[in-house]
Amino acid sequence: MVKFSIDELRRQMDHNKNIRNMSVIAHVDHGKSTLTDSLVAAAGIIAQENAGDARLTDTRQDEQDRCITIKSTGISLFYEMSDEDLARLPKTVPRDGNNYLINLIDSPGHVDFSSEVTAALRITDGALVVVDCVEGVCVQTETVLRQALGERIKPVMTVNKLDRCFLELMLDGEEAYQNFCRVIENANVIMATYTDKALGDVQVAPEKGTVCFSAGLHNWAFTLTVFAKMYASKFGIDQDAMMAKLWGDNFFDPKEKKWTKKNTGSKTCMRAFVQFCYEPIRRVIE
Repeated sequence: MVKFSIDELRRQMDHNKNIRNMSVIAHVDHGKSTLTDSLVAAAGIIAQENAGDARLTDTRQDEQDRCITIKSTGISLFYEMSDEDLARLPKTVPRDGNNYLINLIDSPGHVDFSSEVTAALRITDGALVVVDCVEGVCVQTETVLRQALGERIKPVMTVNKLDRCFLELMLDGEEAYQNFCRVIENANVIMATYTDKALGDVQVAPEKGTVCFSAGLHNWAFTLTVFAKMYASKFGIDQDAMMAKLWGDNFFDPKEKKWTKKNTGSKTCMRAFVQFCYEPIRRVIE
């Protein structure tokens, strides 16, 4: 996200091919408003250090007092994409330049306010499904996913609160990986159950770039695309192939410099996701 002016925002409204309307949907207390704060801070609307505490989209006093979202609230963000990222878009998607206007709607997670979620989904093109990496898919997660698919909206997913894995549960890499797999698989089961044939395949997968891993409170997130870019040149393979290796049963032994489909039992042989994504982040946090 880049810092922008009101004039840039207004000019971008004339390029309707580059406008995206997104809803942020999730179970209560899975970190929607905090994650939205991080995106708003990245756009320069609020200070980075205030992200998470400000809860900018909780505009009513009772929302601030009770620390829950009651009304769906929209905010506009200006986003400049690189040519490299745009090259990954299907050629059939129309666009006008590299600048995008994102209208982001933060919706409530509490079951009593599900009508607000329906209203938000009715006017949006896509949905960002936020799931707590520890609590996993909950009752309201299923409800909002069903609502999104009922409106024929393709969801993308973020596995949120990754900082809990490092600071609270202190999971090792393999435990964390299995936990993430369980969360993503449970979400995909719900998507497969309520999918509409007109939508096609809506299931999400990290190796496709449709699953993000985030810690909204600490203002960081990544998809496997980020790490694939870093490691593709090192291993001399293209980015898509590297993304496929960073998820699933792909193990790398730096001592032998070999990729395998199963753990060889060697101390240096580790799952690629753990070795190249999880462990570097854990070392930075520690």
